Amino acid sequence: MNKKRIIVGVSGASGVRMSLSLLKELNMAGCESYLIVTEGAKLTWGLECDEPIEELYALADHVYSEQDYAAVIASGSYVTEGMIIIPCSMKSLAGIVSGYAENLLLRAADVCLKENRKVVLVPREMPLGRIHLRNMSQAAEYGCSIVPPVLTFYNGANTMEDQIAHVVGKVLLQFGIESNSFRPWQETE
Repeated sequence: MNKKRIIVGVSGASGVRMSLSLLKELNMAGCESYLIVTEGAKLTWGLECDEPIEELYALADHVYSEQDYAAVIASGSYVTEGMIIIPCSMKSLAGIVSGYAENLLLRAADVCLKENRKVVLVPREMPLGRIHLRNMSQAAEYGCSIVPPVLTFYNGANTMEDQIAHVVGKVLLQFGIESNSFRPWQETE
């Protein structure tokens, strides 16, 4: 494998715009991306984004329907670095934790976990209920990294795009990828 192969799942939670920034960064890093957009994500995209969803598709190397169970990423023998679900709905989180692989997004996550590959979840819900917290804790026990899209203040992120760049940068660090848009903590003297 020359390029890092990374699966990107976009679920129907609020915050789908983050996936656009993530795919741009993966392209700049020279990664090969495999995109799954759920029907819920398509609905949310229409509510939250001015850009047509085709702009998101155009950034991915491979685009799959959530019902495409014959996709290469549905098999553990197809080697990837892992998967990012950005944003991750509470429904998708519950499916991952219970092993309920009812669509390609959940199947790909299941495959990554069973093959001991990295799975990064960007859960979008507020406030978090006990069930959400239990499911996140269980996902972490199963090996998922939980990277909630938390606001940052220490790096001068004053716009929504700055905040998204921060979250995407934190997600990419999970795969050892540095983003040019990410501004980490700087030591003070």
